[in-house]
Amino acid sequence: MFSDPIKNLKQFGLSEDMVVVDLGAGSGFYSVPLAQMVPKGKVYAIEIQRDFLNTIKNRIKEFSLSNIECILGDVEKKGGTKIGDAVADAVVVSNVLFQAENKDRFVEEVARILKPEGKVLVIDWSDDSSIISSGFKIIPEEKMREMFGRKGFIFNRTINAGKHHYGMIFKKE
Repeated sequence: MFSDPIKNLKQFGLSEDMVVVDLGAGSGFYSVPLAQMVPKGKVYAIEIQRDFLNTIKNRIKEFSLSNIECILGDVEKKGGTKIGDAVADAVVVSNVLFQAENKDRFVEEVARILKPEGKVLVIDWSDDSSIISSGFKIIPEEKMREMFGRKGFIFNRTINAGKHHYGMIFKKE
């Protein structure tokens, strides 16, 4: 049901020394593979739920990773990620935006932490079948493009993110 993080990240074009931020990191579904793909870089796992950060910390130990920093943060607030301006080469946002109450502030925080010409990988649900019972609504691909476009991002391309998801890469101007 969930999208394959390794397959998606391979399509993102990361290099081993990048600084990458996983926003809404959850249990580290993307954070751990990211850390393995950027061994000379750094991964910031940003999550609003402390229990999830503890899960990621356990996975860091399990995989003997030293390049992940876990941060308790709120992506919907300016500065809520606790990361400085223009620090990240890349940002990953997977299955998070459909839950955000303030999507514009979320995208503004992505723009704030990204370096000029940084890129963001957005993975989100393409159909309601899995999330309709939770009360959330999907964000159609066109609306996602508009949201990021309004905040100064240029659509780069789509990726194959699996049966129930779509994937898009945007570049910061």
